[in-house]
Amino acid sequence: MSIISLPAVSSEDPSPADLVAIEREWPLIAAELDLLDAEISYINAGPAASALDRRRVRRAQRRVLETGRELAGREHESEDVA
Repeated sequence: MSIISLPAVSSEDPSPADLVAIEREWPLIAAELDLLDAEISYINAGPAASALDRRRVRRAQRRVLETGRELAGREHESEDVA
């Protein structure tokens, strides 16, 4: 007997609009995955983490911010057009 109750999984596939939204956000998703990878590497290095490891995390953080800003700007522009 499982003590974890899980909601029924919907068998619906994503709609074309959902797929377009995912595709539009993919650069941000990829940047966040890169940041996660850099943070994991930094944490795993522990006391042996180098300046290069920390720089990799900062660079990934900057990329997430820049990509998020670009995505927000594109969404704002598409709202102005509509």
